[in-house]
Amino acid sequence: MVFRYSSVVPAPRDEVFEWHARPGAFTRLAPPWQPVRLTAEADSLRDGVAVLSFPGGVRWEAAHLPERYDPPHRFADRLVNPPLSTVLSWTHAHDFVEEADGTRVVDKVATSVPDALLRPMFAYRHAQLADDLAAGARARAWSDRPLTVAVTGAGGLVGRNLCALLTTGGHRVIRLVRRTPSHPDERRWDPREPATDLLEGVDALVHLAGEPIFGRFTEEHKAELWDSRVEPTRALAALVARVGGPRVFVTASGIGYYGPDRGEEVLTEDSPRGEGFLADLVAEWEAATGPAAEAGVRCVQVRTGIVQTPAGGVLGLQYPLFAAGLGGRLGDGRQWFSWIGADDLSDVYVRAILDEDLAGPINGVTPYPVRGAEHARLLAKTLRRPSLFPVPGWAPAVLLGKEGADEMALANQRVAPSRLVRAGHRFRYPHLEEALAHLFGRTEPV
Repeated sequence: MVFRYSSVVPAPRDEVFEWHARPGAFTRLAPPWQPVRLTAEADSLRDGVAVLSFPGGVRWEAAHLPERYDPPHRFADRLVNPPLSTVLSWTHAHDFVEEADGTRVVDKVATSVPDALLRPMFAYRHAQLADDLAAGARARAWSDRPLTVAVTGAGGLVGRNLCALLTTGGHRVIRLVRRTPSHPDERRWDPREPATDLLEGVDALVHLAGEPIFGRFTEEHKAELWDSRVEPTRALAALVARVGGPRVFVTASGIGYYGPDRGEEVLTEDSPRGEGFLADLVAEWEAATGPAAEAGVRCVQVRTGIVQTPAGGVLGLQYPLFAAGLGGRLGDGRQWFSWIGADDLSDVYVRAILDEDLAGPINGVTPYPVRGAEHARLLAKTLRRPSLFPVPGWAPAVLLGKEGADEMALANQRVAPSRLVRAGHRFRYPHLEEALAHLFGRTEPV
């Protein structure tokens, strides 16, 4: 059987082919609902080998075929590793055809995998490619010069997406890691005492590292959250101020700044700080960038909302339950849910890096928050499952403690991205229904 899927992207063929050849292309195209991890990226579309890992220790080795490599017209790969290749056939040709309105991208897969499993995956891939190429074109309006960007937390949920978006966009990413570097584009980073030469040759610094927020709000957990964010941020800001180099310092932040319950108040970047542990943490976290700002470095703090991707975070926890028909609203469902898709968040970070008019805190949310009940309804609708099992309001406290439940699971924050809207920022998926449809491969490009 040969499965075929095609769509037209409004970009020149050379540009589309080159995008696929850059590091990060597989990460950008991998459907987020699939339990697959990239173990090794192919270093060449001509004859490289990509290695993927599935649950249960299953490996997928895709070897690119030199005899079918014809830039910018085609490249192809084939599943080669036994025993998987003895029970499953897979030869994938990627064709690129010039058309009047852009490039027709044609995927042809000779495989024994059923069409019903392939169609959502390729619907997602084609939409993602078109979205990324359009985002790249917008980014060139802010800066058309390739940059070297150093990133902490590059292995996290946000970091993986952002790094891949930067590299497919033609930028170089240096991952700052706390272990011994294993790649030329890695540098060892000591969060307490970063080396003087850590940022040598770096144009922009993005700081994402920190202990995961989700967890029971014990005194120990709260101390870990504080220690992993405030002091490392201050140490990096001091280094930037002392040695120069990066012209922009972009840091993660959170809408916890506004406190756990602001009712119906629309919260903009100019709204006063709220109360509670997360509000205190975020305020100190953002203030820790002070040394860099005082030295004249442009600093941006991205106050991130609830990131939507089935690859992790809140949606990653909800997805299995809703897919099994066991999902439902949390509490009474009236709380405001201020969210952003993972790719829209990466776009916000790219803009923060490149757009010299952005500085200070910006709300990393879409313009259209929803109530908790509406989020549950739309997720169930997207997955074509019922939403019949509401979670009682007291249940999150069993896992997170009362403080953690109030600050995270039951938080009521109606946040608006005022500064991004004023800047004319374009969101890929501003409405939740279309965002979820894309994230689960439920829409197909024209």
